[in-house]
Amino acid sequence: MFQQIIIPEAVYNELHDAFAPAPVQNWIATPPDWLKIQSVKQPSDAIVATLDPGEREAILLAQALKANLLLLDDMKARRAALEKGLVITGILGILDQAATMKRIDLPTAIQSLQNTSFWASDSLLQQLLDKHTENPG
Repeated sequence: MFQQIIIPEAVYNELHDAFAPAPVQNWIATPPDWLKIQSVKQPSDAIVATLDPGEREAILLAQALKANLLLLDDMKARRAALEKGLVITGILGILDQAATMKRIDLPTAIQSLQNTSFWASDSLLQQLLDKHTENPG
């Protein structure tokens, strides 16, 4: 779906942290070729200063790179990114796009997501599943 994904060092550090789930730590230990890790040189400002380091650096990096799309799920970070005019999506937006392109089995992906610390309301997940359920004609 995407040729390259760039994450800031703070996100890399979160994925590599001892508190991250073991599968995540194993995955980030040898990142795929399409994943690039980049330091953030741009200073923070009042809009993003109160965010967690990962979200803050992601927004600053997206601004610096003039990124096409920024992946954020934290609501406060999403508001900050929108204030800066960035185009955002979340994990569910990526899954929706992947399901539309027939690249994933959405029920399996949602089940895997529910086995993590990710949270979304049951009604939102059901809406997404219903959108991609084939109804016989």
